[in-house]
Amino acid sequence: NGAICIQPCSPSFHGETSFVCEDRKWQMFTDACASLDVQSLFQPVHGKPGDGAKYLGADQGNSNCQADFSCIIPDILSSPAIPGNIADIVELLKKISLLLSENVNRGKMQSYSRIANHILNSSTVSNWAFVRDRNAGSILLDSVNLFAGKLPLRNGSESIQEHFISTKGYSIHKNTSGKSFDFSMEFNNTGNITGHVAIPEEELLKLPKMSKAISIAFPTLGAIIETSHLDPGFVNGMVLSVSLPEELRHVLLTFEKVNKLENVKAQCVGWHSAERRWDNRACTMKSDNVSSVVCICKHHRRTFKSFSILMSPATLRNVVLDYITRVGLGLSIFSLVLCLVIEAVVWHHVTKTEITYMRHFCLVNIATSLLVADVLFILMAIVHNTALSYQLCVAATFFLHFFYLALFFWMFTLGLLILYGLLLVFFKITRSVFIATAFSIGYGCPLVISILTVAITEPKNGYLRSGACWLNWYETKALLAFVVPALSIIVVNVVVVVVVVVKTGRSSVGQGCKSQDLSNMIRISKNVALLTPLLGLTWGFGLATIVDSRSLAFHVTFALLNAFQGFFILLFGTLLDRKTREALRMNCLSSKRKCSLAK
Repeated sequence: NGAICIQPCSPSFHGETSFVCEDRKWQMFTDACASLDVQSLFQPVHGKPGDGAKYLGADQGNSNCQADFSCIIPDILSSPAIPGNIADIVELLKKISLLLSENVNRGKMQSYSRIANHILNSSTVSNWAFVRDRNAGSILLDSVNLFAGKLPLRNGSESIQEHFISTKGYSIHKNTSGKSFDFSMEFNNTGNITGHVAIPEEELLKLPKMSKAISIAFPTLGAIIETSHLDPGFVNGMVLSVSLPEELRHVLLTFEKVNKLENVKAQCVGWHSAERRWDNRACTMKSDNVSSVVCICKHHRRTFKSFSILMSPATLRNVVLDYITRVGLGLSIFSLVLCLVIEAVVWHHVTKTEITYMRHFCLVNIATSLLVADVLFILMAIVHNTALSYQLCVAATFFLHFFYLALFFWMFTLGLLILYGLLLVFFKITRSVFIATAFSIGYGCPLVISILTVAITEPKNGYLRSGACWLNWYETKALLAFVVPALSIIVVNVVVVVVVVVKTGRSSVGQGCKSQDLSNMIRISKNVALLTPLLGLTWGFGLATIVDSRSLAFHVTFALLNAFQGFFILLFGTLLDRKTREALRMNCLSSKRKCSLAK
């Protein structure tokens, strides 16, 4: 910012050399370095590490620092919360938590909160994106949790309030009625958000002796972590941390939503301290309405101590998106039923040769697989909005996975049929052999993949995506068990179409092959050539919604293409086929003659 740096400051405080600048607005702890040897905070004057107050510079002549760190607060609060200063303050708070938390008292906790509050201010959130260490927000959260967890309680309770960090504590024992903590804090200049922490009475009964429960609320830390991590989920409430005795495993949390739109779906999560990410396995949702969410979360000292709610783009819900999906799937189901009805009507007319029989056999199974998958999708969407058990959701996901895979493997069987008709002209297979082979590929392969997917991921609770009955992506990448086979089959079928183009372009293609069979092969190839890019484009956009899950355009495009797959199969597989149209016309004429004869 045009400031001229002229004098280095002590590198022992910052971990690396920082600079004092001429421009007072961009001063980085100049006065802190001048008035206090901060190095003495972390080097004992007398004794060894762990001696608590001995780390504070008593030799500086400032006895207040031993009691409440007050000597460093004015300089820290007067420094601008720019990225370099934020990183330094996070490091300072981390070292205080690790080295100076033996004798925490109210004064120290107040000073600690004031320092943390300086960099948690809503006006500084955007600056966190430029802090070099992407884990700075997580380090701050862990440091505050560690320090606050050692706060003693006076007269059975404690409360320390700042604008952007609030700490409360209560003494608890098994005869206490359910204890709770209420927070109402400023989120930004437009208003406050609230949070509520409650310990169920059945949990308190597990306590063998008098203990303490401490909770810390951070209204802005969720946005800071999101900014630093570029996390795929939007934090939609305050972050609530709890420090409980080991005997207590569950806590009830109520979060007020920041974004209160009706179509915004919430997700209860816990912050995994070791992996530094939001984990949906830590919590289950008890209730969700427009303004607030109630979560039941598992407390664990080493992993889950902080919780919040996400507005996850993975479960993006939009009025337009819902409308497209409902109308499109309705049309898709109608188209597939009509396709199967037409196939049943013209079956005897269009399956006179082995090749045409095999082609229509594959088409019927493609339509059946997609029809069952679409019906399941709609049923699960209806039931999921009311009450759906976890086991039922697993079963629904398994069958959705199976039938969507079957759709692609029957497309693959159709591709193999083309290669058989063009390249193996002297090798004939019977219908029974074809049916057995086709069923093994069309349904056998999807069944094996579906079973392996659920068997590998379900024991780790990584089979389902949070908030939806579909394969997990963020934790276990179970969705790859669908994406990889589907896109591989699309690539193979594109290669098959290229082979058809090359073979039919040669003059020798008809040698040893009946002209009728060649004509049938070209008709089948047209089906594959039209349907494969459509299916590939559809699920290509499906993959794009995973890569860029915040893009509404990708979601809408995928919903459109996915919902109209049934219509594409009816159009390109049945209605645009000349032989099928001729058979329909003949059937209609035959029906008119029969009607006339009856009269």
